[in-house]
Amino acid sequence: MGVTMDGTRHQRRGNTRQRIQDVALDLFAEHGYEKTSLREIAEHLDITKAALYYHFKTKEQIIVSLFEDLTQPIEDLIEWGKVQPHTLDTKLELLRRYGQALTDAAPLFRFMHENQATIRDLRIGEAFKDRMKGMRDILIDPDAELVDQIRCVSALFTLHAGMFVMQDIEADPEERQKAVMEVAVGLVTQAHGSRTAAR
Repeated sequence: MGVTMDGTRHQRRGNTRQRIQDVALDLFAEHGYEKTSLREIAEHLDITKAALYYHFKTKEQIIVSLFEDLTQPIEDLIEWGKVQPHTLDTKLELLRRYGQALTDAAPLFRFMHENQATIRDLRIGEAFKDRMKGMRDILIDPDAELVDQIRCVSALFTLHAGMFVMQDIEADPEERQKAVMEVAVGLVTQAHGSRTAAR
């Protein structure tokens, strides 16, 4: 079990591969990606470097595997959204689930935010951008006015802002998350309402 950057305890599943991922992410956050070595990761896990190499040969492999594992719920959500009716209820459920996926993968997304050059080098950023486009396409009605398209995209960025930009605002984390979701829901509801009022 590791300690995340916000001090909470976490454990995804107990196997060695995931323990390596969790400890590596904690060390990357604490010391920086560039300054953390595979040897340090192995030492923190109390395993040999050979045991670590069995699972991951490089730090890059650890980050890519973390990204793939922790963002799979977003990929699943996009696939779910594609087959749902294009209703306000679907859009709001998509926002709720996306907000939860961001919360569940918060340490990874903080790492991505703080290490954008590394993310670009690993091409994780492109994969994440593709997922964002998939989310956008579900939220935006095909015939929506430009202002409503922007509202829908802004709802996604509002959820991101709640995770990154607003962390230093003094507020109960649960209340902050609730307020961020309220703003995102308001944007999508307003965009959807404009569309139905225009018919």
